Amino acid sequence: MPTHSRYEFEVEAHREQLIPLLKVILEAPSRLSSREHQQLMRRFPKPAGEGFYSLANLVQAWRAFAGQDGLPEFDEALLHKLRRKPVRTLSGVTPLTVLTKPFPCPGTCIFCPNDIRMPKSYLADEPGAQRAEKNAFDPYLQSYMRLQTYHNLGHSTDKIEIIILGGTWSFYPETYQIWFVKRILDALHDFGAGVDRREAVSAALRERSLFAGEPVSNVTIAGAQMTTSYNQTVQEIYADEMVRSRGMAEEIANGRRQRNVVDEYATWAELEAAQRENEGAACRAVGLVIETRPDHISEEEALRVRRLGCTKVQIGFQSLNDRVLALNKRGHDVAATRRAVTLLRKAGFKIHAHWMPNLYGSTPQDDLEDYDRLFGDADFKPDELKIYPCSLIESAELMQQYQAGEWKPYTYDELLNLLVECFKRTPEYCRLTRVVRDIPGADIVAGNKVTNFRQLVERELERRGERSVDIRAREIGRKRVRHSDLQMVRTNYESSIGEEFFLQYVNDERDIAGFLRLSLPRASKAPLTEELRGAAMIREVHVYGLALGIGSEQAGRAQHAGLGTRLIETAAEITAARGYERLAVISSIGTREYYRKRGFVDGELYQFRDLKASATQDAATPLE
Repeated sequence: MPTHSRYEFEVEAHREQLIPLLKVILEAPSRLSSREHQQLMRRFPKPAGEGFYSLANLVQAWRAFAGQDGLPEFDEALLHKLRRKPVRTLSGVTPLTVLTKPFPCPGTCIFCPNDIRMPKSYLADEPGAQRAEKNAFDPYLQSYMRLQTYHNLGHSTDKIEIIILGGTWSFYPETYQIWFVKRILDALHDFGAGVDRREAVSAALRERSLFAGEPVSNVTIAGAQMTTSYNQTVQEIYADEMVRSRGMAEEIANGRRQRNVVDEYATWAELEAAQRENEGAACRAVGLVIETRPDHISEEEALRVRRLGCTKVQIGFQSLNDRVLALNKRGHDVAATRRAVTLLRKAGFKIHAHWMPNLYGSTPQDDLEDYDRLFGDADFKPDELKIYPCSLIESAELMQQYQAGEWKPYTYDELLNLLVECFKRTPEYCRLTRVVRDIPGADIVAGNKVTNFRQLVERELERRGERSVDIRAREIGRKRVRHSDLQMVRTNYESSIGEEFFLQYVNDERDIAGFLRLSLPRASKAPLTEELRGAAMIREVHVYGLALGIGSEQAGRAQHAGLGTRLIETAAEITAARGYERLAVISSIGTREYYRKRGFVDGELYQFRDLKASATQDAATPLE
């Protein structure tokens, strides 16, 4: 991995202070507590009263001095002793969140913030939004900056899950989407090769007056009056840029204009070339996530985002109650959500739902019944879920209902009791990715401002002698595992298109080391594309533990215990036993080679394994 020295401090000048400091940390029997770490920093400060060494300083110093003056050789297994927040990569991959530019949204939801500096529903002082605005919403700059930060903090940047947030992805122009994804891949490739093109990108943005480093406008929308909408305001502020972008795309497509790196245009052929390059890159995309609305999912849209490389879709359910959806001006009904989930399942996507209790017109009891529908109705059953209790933001139209006394936030006890019940009713196959949105308290007019509500819920469950069984609560994390400690548990349930199998490796405490999602569509359900006719589908394979570099191994780490291969073979056995002749997988760009080594061949949008051929080969070659 490159050192990117231009952005790092001169470690050699601090050798005398840093080597004894590193020795104490690395020779400790376990990772130091926050208090121990602070005490140690005070013992070994920077010279001349310059303050204390940062984590980035420590990581860079160990990379530079490893194997010298009594320090151990550089080893990723020891990096967790330096990291203060290793949890970011404990799920086995490193998340890279990138925001799209401000753009009109097809929704008119009354609970949604209207910050015209941001894509719809986001606020300018949210951490990810601040990074995006600082980089003029350019995908290359956002991606490179985040990769640099991860590298500096000692996190692996080999296996990246790209998470594209902002407004309704399906509403952005197709050429912008293709360009946006390609530029993220360009950043991954450059970072992995030690190439830094940020200055050229920034210069091009400044030339187009898109990179002032300040908010685009000080215009605000007051939800209590709503004299103008988000879409109207955004179109007025960005009118010239939108017209310019449309014209530029036409000129480039017709060969009348030469492109530069910030022109929001790329072709499918260029994206596909970048995808092929990424298959063997040092920084690989092992997942691509977009977010959209149920009423913007069609057969064509599902296949198009799959062509972009998408493997997971974040989709706003918000509520499964038509009355509540209508009162909140959501713009679609529950039937649209049913159709969208069915199409996404047919395409093999992981379904990451958003659900909002405390919406206008709902009650805690209504919400609990809604939550039961989430997992009791075969048309839904999401793989992952974000629970976002409604909070009132000043720019949201909900201000009007609040001031009229028609909506009020749940009390702390009401919300706690509701979420405790929701946690208890979440099945093992679902991962509660987030509980409570990370909105700064200063932006919340009314509603919950406690950001660690998940911990409070888990603490209350523990007090009652219970435990959440969702995936995130059971991830094995940094624990050492042995094959003898694990057993495979199979769970099957009905979905809108057929039968789902959730295969998981767990220990005696039910901690999860790895899992696989297998979809067995009914023959009566027409496939989304002829490519999938007669095929079962692996929708996800995930093995937990600290994200490790490609090809690296650590004894006892779940990621390198062969669990993924075992899960795939079990899925193949189940699929063949049910009469399917082919097994498909919705592989990400950076995992295609992994599946090729396990008997899969490339199709147009998926990879496939011929189960008849596998069965013949297995019969001819006895297992050792």
